[in-house]
Amino acid sequence: MTDAQPSPGVIVQINVSLGGIPKRPIAAGMIAPLGLVGDACAHPQIHGGPRQAVLLIAAETVDELKARGYPVFYGALGENLTTRGLDRRQLRIGHQVRAGAAVLEITKVRGPCAALDVYGPAIKEEIYDPQVKAGDATSARWGMSGFYARVIEPGPVHPDDAVVILSALC
Repeated sequence: MTDAQPSPGVIVQINVSLGGIPKRPIAAGMIAPLGLVGDACAHPQIHGGPRQAVLLIAAETVDELKARGYPVFYGALGENLTTRGLDRRQLRIGHQVRAGAAVLEITKVRGPCAALDVYGPAIKEEIYDPQVKAGDATSARWGMSGFYARVIEPGPVHPDDAVVILSALC
């Protein structure tokens, strides 16, 4: 186990869609065992399910992509929770994270799909590389594509709720 993160991140935005991207902001949400209530996946055979119930992406990543000229915004990459201050480079598979009242476990780095091509085909290379695909957290792109998580404890989430790394399963 690791100690709790000394400086928590926050939820900037909570996002849902009827399937696909972009996801649109909602005022508050409830994370249930299979994900954010009111959210749907366009391709449930690929996305969603208990091990990919929630997608987290750092606002810093979206801000960086926007500064590079990509027409993105919070929710554009398909994330359920847009966070700020939670260092993506510190997250690892198996970490447990408290987001609002919910507890999530990071299960995998999200592999970007063709749906992101609407923002420019090169965006996938900006957020994901062979090192990330191999599970190498030393990549400069580690976590830019987001992290999928399973739900350990369901609970409500609101903008400005803390997001804290609780522990790692080691």
